[in-house]
Formats: sequence, C-alpha cells, structure tokens
Amino acid sequence: MVRALIVDDEAPARFELRSLLEETGRVEAITEASSAKEAVTCLVQSREHKADAIDVIFLDVSMPKTSGMQLADALHKLKNPPAIVFVTAYSEYALEAFGVDAVDYLMKPVEMDRLQQAITKVEQRLKVASAPAANAQAPTGSERIPVEKGGHKVLVPINQIRYVEAKDDYSCIYTADDRYLSTISLAKLEQRLTPHGFYRVHRGYIVNLEYVQDFVTVSGGVVQLGLRDVEDKKIPVSRRRVVAVKRMLGL
Repeated sequence: MVRALIVDDEAPARFELRSLLEETGRVEAITEASSAKEAVTCLVQSREHKADAIDVIFLDVSMPKTSGMQLADALHKLKNPPAIVFVTAYSEYALEAFGVDAVDYLMKPVEMDRLQQAITKVEQRLKVASAPAANAQAPTGSERIPVEKGGHKVLVPINQIRYVEAKDDYSCIYTADDRYLSTISLAKLEQRLTPHGFYRVHRGYIVNLEYVQDFVTVSGGVVQLGLRDVEDKKIPVSRRRVVAVKRMLGL
C-alpha cells in the first residue's frame, strides 16, 4: 500500500483522481494540494513522521505560478524524492517529464487500467529503492502491445514500434520490418505509448520520436517526418502540433 499526494489546482480533477485511487484499493492514504507551495508543505509534514512519508505524487503539469514540471525538477534533486506520476491533458510534456525521472505519465481523463499500471510502477520503484544492493539485477524489460497477425495474438515490444496509424476502427502498428493490426483505438494507444517517448503528431498518427530522422517542410507549409528503418513513408504533422514536435525534437 502506498501513500499518495494529489497536486492539481482544479478541485474536480483532484476529486476524480482521489475516487479512482480509492477504487484501486492499493493506496493507504491520500493527501491533496492545490498548488506547488502547498504540495511542498504537505511533503515536509509527512516526512516529519517517517511512517507517514508520501511515496508518490500525482502531479498536474499546468498550474499557476509554479508549474508541475518546475516542482518535479526541484523534488528530483532531493536525496530521497517521492515517485512522480504526471496527470495531465497535454501529451507534449512527456519527454520533459522523464527528464525529471517521472515514473509514469497519465493522460486525462485517467483510465483505471492505466492508473493500475502506474501504481505498479510506483511499487516497483519503491521496492528497488528499499533494496539498493539488488539494483544491478533489477529487470528492465519492455512493455508489450497485444496485436493480431495471421489470425494469432502477438505481443509486440513497445520499443520496437516505429509508428501507429489509424485505420477505420482499428490501428496499424508498424515495426522496422512488419505491420500488425490492433483493435485498440488510437486514443487508448496514445495513453499507453506517450510515457515511452511517443507523440501523436496527427489525428491519424502516433510516432516513436526516437526514430525520427527527417523533419521536412513541403509545399503549402505541410510538415512531414521521416523515420529511421521506415522507407517510402512520410508521416504528416498537423499544423497545430508542429511547434510542440519541433520542441520535443530539439529543433
């Protein structure tokens, strides 16, 4: 059982997340804060009694004055920081989030299965932290996505996926040398993949940013991405996402 702190400036959002956390049955205590300043006060108070120390902070990115990202960066520098799980409506901060060692990145509205996955990751992080001698043997592994291939269920490691394309009510998942059909919607795949360095560059495409090698502006100002190991395919970037994609690629 973990002890959690919810940090969000919107009371309805805190209430909704608290309800979901309570429903999991895996959270021992839940504290709420409406600002970064209030969150720091809650964290300090909890650490005065080690048995009540906060294990994980579910943190919104967009908040007035001090943002969630600024707070996470400050906490990251602590000797024994709490685990951070970002909960936000904005996918473009995902890479920045993992720069401050976030455990997970949940998209609003939060779905129960993703929240359960996040709590599992927090528990694993706490377990490793409590047994530093075993860190070298801690498994890294890779999460996998269930897909269809030749009438069979196949599990594709996320780190092998180059991009995902929406196809009617399905999604096509592309690796370097194969294509798979998934019954998982693009919206749900976005939630699954965003914490792993993927970004939805267009309403019909999710791209693994690690494999982007070309950022090209073609006629009419349309931007397209070229991917390593993927020939004869250019991924369009919607106009409203161009700025975010450039920032995430360091351009």
